[in-house]
Amino acid sequence: MTLHLVRHGRPLVEPGVPAAQWRLDPAGFDDVWALRARMPSRASWFCSPEPKAMETAQLLTDAQVGIVDDLREHERSGAWLDDFPAAVRRAFAAPDIAAVPGWEPLEACAARVVPAVRRIVELHREDDVVLVGHGTAWTLAVAALTGREPDLEAWAALGMPDVIVVPSPLR
Repeated sequence: MTLHLVRHGRPLVEPGVPAAQWRLDPAGFDDVWALRARMPSRASWFCSPEPKAMETAQLLTDAQVGIVDDLREHERSGAWLDDFPAAVRRAFAAPDIAAVPGWEPLEACAARVVPAVRRIVELHREDDVVLVGHGTAWTLAVAALTGREPDLEAWAALGMPDVIVVPSPLR
């Protein structure tokens, strides 16, 4: 069993619209289609309910894709940030508090995402699993599944789209 954590394709950024509502940028569809060749031929598919994740999943597979609310990204409401990466780094440095007013503490995100990932993996232990979602959520999930600290360099290096492969995530 191998877990494939797919980060959604490039969104059409709309300042003033919450990121959870952004859709995929059609100019980035080719990048998502290119990733399709790296996906397992047989797998159980699930994704976040956010439009950019659902649209990415639709481009990656013809299989049925289950929508799992708990796979949504780290909740971030509030004003546009010019230095988003710095804010995310602050969130990882102090996961028990909101790094920015209106942001969910990372501990709360992990408490939602990690159990959802574990449940899916446990229920589909005989299959490869593909989860389509978000970079910060996947960084938290990988840390929990591997017993390591969150890798912020890996987070910063994630493309849109991209995939993190976690072999044998059952422990």
